[in-house]
Parts: sequence; structure tokens; C-alpha cells
Amino acid sequence: MDLDDLSAELQEFAQPKKEKNLTAREERIIAGFVEVQRFVEEHGRAPQHGEDRDIFERLYAVRLDRIRALEECRELVAGIDHQGLLEGGATVQEESAENMDDDELLAELSHMVPGGELTELRHVRSTAEKRAVDDIANRTLCEDFDQFKPLFRQVEAELKAGIRETRRFGQDASIEQGNFFILNGQMVYVAEVGAMFKAPNGDNDARLRVIYSNETESDILLRSLQRALYKDETGRRITEHDAGPLFRDTLEDDDVEAGTIYVLRSKSQNPFVAEHRELIHKIGVTGGKVEARIANAEHDATYLLAGVELVATYKLVGVNRTKLEALIHRVFAPAQLDLQIKDRFGHPVKPKEWFLVPLSIIDEAVERIRDRSITRFIYDPKNARLSE
Repeated sequence: MDLDDLSAELQEFAQPKKEKNLTAREERIIAGFVEVQRFVEEHGRAPQHGEDRDIFERLYAVRLDRIRALEECRELVAGIDHQGLLEGGATVQEESAENMDDDELLAELSHMVPGGELTELRHVRSTAEKRAVDDIANRTLCEDFDQFKPLFRQVEAELKAGIRETRRFGQDASIEQGNFFILNGQMVYVAEVGAMFKAPNGDNDARLRVIYSNETESDILLRSLQRALYKDETGRRITEHDAGPLFRDTLEDDDVEAGTIYVLRSKSQNPFVAEHRELIHKIGVTGGKVEARIANAEHDATYLLAGVELVATYKLVGVNRTKLEALIHRVFAPAQLDLQIKDRFGHPVKPKEWFLVPLSIIDEAVERIRDRSITRFIYDPKNARLSE
């Protein structure tokens, strides 16, 4: 055998290349870049700056600028940049990253850079401040992020629809389970609040489980999260639902005198749908006739390209239809069906408004809409019940 043949024969015995283990910081950088890629996939363009832009788009634009500006970040994500986002140059909206001081960079990159790396060399901090920075930076990948993803999507949609709004943190400094915030450009969800204990300074404190929109989590202390939100000039509280505009004694243009909540069950032969047919329901609100709305269900991907069965209807008077539908979908967001089908043209479609929830729970939700207590509840899929 000549040398080329011998080399070819020995290739299968070559030692496999060792994969590089990513640090927690590198994983956060990649996760942040993937969020930008999702935006591009959804909107067909890179995120842009501007006061007329959505707050999340502006945050993604800043993040992309920083990744482009830092060579280390560029090298880390270059292998997954299938959309060519890094080719947009390193120019940022206001000033280049090279000209920013440590505190400014920390404010922009704290979701991906451990706090000590940018602050220890130039500033002497108090023990409390160091602990706050460390708590924010010590994040791990959230293994069960799939159960929180619908919540983040729903809140983002409600912000765009005006159902929720953001307010400067400080007017109300309370932090409770179920609250949403924006911290250093990341949406933050307080999933759990542990038992209260006395901190060394005598204040009440608690260990939290906080989920971030870039699929990480931390067990930050309540007081540390408060300090971080105070310090971040862009820190915001995302407000809860306000039941006021939903229910009115007098009708307005966007209200319907006899609105109908309808519940449908699909006749699709999709294996998953067929197996869970008794639990999979589409929940919607209409001001017209339900029968007319579902007449062509077999040809509409919204209805899974199959016939549907009308299993329940509920009449309501003096209700804002748009807000009511958004509210119902928020309540059942944790049980939203994650199913992809192809439309008539072969394009992949993810139908919304389908939920894996028993009809009895939908009945209960409607009763809570009628007594105006629904805004305090969300569906718990693990225990199949509405929980405050």
C-alpha cells in the first residue's frame, strides 16, 4: 500500500476530536444570540433601534451590536450564524463598545458576563453590592424552560397588545411569586419565593427561583433582585392584568352585547390529537355565529385542517372581546398545544388557541370570568387545576 492508501485505512482509528466544554458565560452568550436569531426568523429582518420600535426589538438590537463589537463573542457564535447577522459590522447606535467604560458595558452585557470580570479592577464595592452582582451572574441553564416558555410568549404578546405595560421599578418595590420584570434587557419571571428569613442587617429576605427569557435561571435573593432593579435605569415592572377595562356597565365600540366564548374539539387524525382528543380544545371568542366561523375548518390550518366539534358555548354581555380572548389565553398558556402541521401549500404552521386542558376546567374559568376573579388565576398543568 502507498502512503495515501495507508492513511485512508487508518482514518477510522484516528482519535476523535474532543469537543470543547462551554463555560456558563459562553452558554449565556450563545443563548442570547439564539434569541436574536429567533426574532429574525419571525420577522424576516435583523432587530433595529428606534423609539418607534417594540421594546424587545430594541433590546435585541443592542445585544446584537454588542456581540458584533466584541471579538470574543463573534468567534463564539460564528459557527451558528447561518443568517449572516455578524456581517452587519460593529457599529452601535450611540457609541462603540471599545469606548464604553466598565459600568456601561456591565449594564449592557450583565445577562452574559459575570459581574466580577468587568467591575473588580476599577471599583471598590460594598459587600452587599458584590453579593448582588454575584447573585445576578450565577445563572444556570433552566432544564424545564419549556413549561415557562408559553408564559414569556404570552406576556410579550400582551405587552404588544397593551393589555400589560411596563413601569419604572421603585414606585412599587414588592416582589411576589408570579411577577414579571425586565432586568438588563432580559424578561424575568419569579417562579418561586422561598421561606422568609432575617438578613444580617435585620431585613426580611428570601431565596427566589427566577427564570430568565434566555432560558437560564438563578436562585437570587429577593433583596438582591430589588437592588438590581433599582440600579438598572432600564429596570421595569411588567404590570398584571387590569380587570377594569374588561368588564363595563356601558358598551363601547369594541364591546359586544352578546359575546360568545366557544370551545371546539378537533376531528383530526393526527396521532397525538387522536390520542388526547378528549383533552385538546380550541378556545376562542366571537361576536358572530360560531357555526359560520367553523364552516370551512377542513381547509384552515387554524383548525388543524380537519373538521371540528362544538362542545361548549358561553354567552357574556358587555365584555371587551379582544381583551377577554387574550385573558383566556393567558390563563391557559402553560397548557398551550405545541403542534406543527403543514398547510395546503406545504408550509409549516403552528396553530394557536389549542390547549391541553379538561372541559371541566374551562367551565370553572368561565365562572371566574363571570365573578371577575379570573385575573388572579393561571392553569397548573401538573395538577390540572386553576391556581392563584
